[in-house]
Amino acid sequence: MKKVTGLLLAFLLAIPVPQVYAGMIATPSSERERVLSLVERPEVASQLEKLGLTSEQAKERVNAMSEAEVASLAGKLDQLPAGGALSNQDLLLIIIVILLVIVLVAAL
Repeated sequence: MKKVTGLLLAFLLAIPVPQVYAGMIATPSSERERVLSLVERPEVASQLEKLGLTSEQAKERVNAMSEAEVASLAGKLDQLPAGGALSNQDLLLIIIVILLVIVLVAAL
């Protein structure tokens, strides 16, 4: 009996157990709510109005989007830089201004 129990225990320990990964799964409604909350932000609403779109119209358009479109837009929001990024032109302008200041200070 002990041999059978030992063999059964050894067999059970030898069976591979699949690993389970826990993670948050975004539900479609949470992605839609996130996009809608972005549309409600004052700075976004003012930019939309400059483009001729009221925030109510933008909300209606987001609500009319399919789940795949909302997921794609939410994914693009995740890829945006948080504080914005300098373009090459902005960086070049800053370097030129710094060089001008250095030349003017050295000339005095």
